[in-house]
Amino acid sequence: MAKGCDSPTRGWGDVAFGAALFFSLAVFVVFVVVLVFADVFYIDKKAVTAVLTSGFIRHALWMSIWTSFVTTGIALLFAVPIGYTLSRHRFPGHALANAVVDLPIIFPPLVAGLTLLVFFSQTGLGRWIQEDLGIEFVFHAKGIVLCQLLVSASFAIRSAKTAFDDVDRRFENVALTLGCTRFGSFRRVSLPLAMNGVIAGGILTWARAFGLFGPLMIFVGSFRGRTEVLSTTIFLEQSVGNLEEALAVAILMILVAVAALTAIHFVSGRTRVAL
Repeated sequence: MAKGCDSPTRGWGDVAFGAALFFSLAVFVVFVVVLVFADVFYIDKKAVTAVLTSGFIRHALWMSIWTSFVTTGIALLFAVPIGYTLSRHRFPGHALANAVVDLPIIFPPLVAGLTLLVFFSQTGLGRWIQEDLGIEFVFHAKGIVLCQLLVSASFAIRSAKTAFDDVDRRFENVALTLGCTRFGSFRRVSLPLAMNGVIAGGILTWARAFGLFGPLMIFVGSFRGRTEVLSTTIFLEQSVGNLEEALAVAILMILVAVAALTAIHFVSGRTRVAL
């Protein structure tokens, strides 16, 4: 046994190590809480009233909520089969596919918006989709979902792949020997065991989509009552000098995010593996 690990008793070194761990956690949590409370105490009642009674801001809130949840649902529909494929199969170009999946994570956000804008406004295929098929994305609400999906879906895919990597393949093999098809083994064994990881990917995807800003300003703009979401509302209010209103909207975003993430974590915590 390695030196220093041959005794179960706790010495001063263990105490100091534990204290350092909790100290780092406390510093980070306190830092975030202090920032949030600084915003809360800066805004006044007038700013809060203006935000709560504004029809445009209510529309932006609804737009942020429904687009981010639609984006998360679509991302998970792709993330589960893609993550399982990357985890369980090796094929020519596997490394390249892995790299492409991760590419949107390191994309500068403005580049993502500019890339979408150029594709749909300057290329023949993009114009055909918008003009001939009539599926308009540029400066339309559907473009919000497309922007969010491009930027955030990689988080769901990577989380799903990692979750499937952690599932022991022997469980799947046992299911196959008991008469399950490959799809049955996936549905009854692999997916339930990886479910918490899939849900975690959904949480990351939703959080990224809900707070997205840069690509939206380029690809869909921020037209009040049409393509405005809360993140662009903050920019618009701040740009005209309404700092209190901008911070009030920021606090509203934080409250919605905390409520949604708490609910998702609660559902995730109650997830059980069914074999």
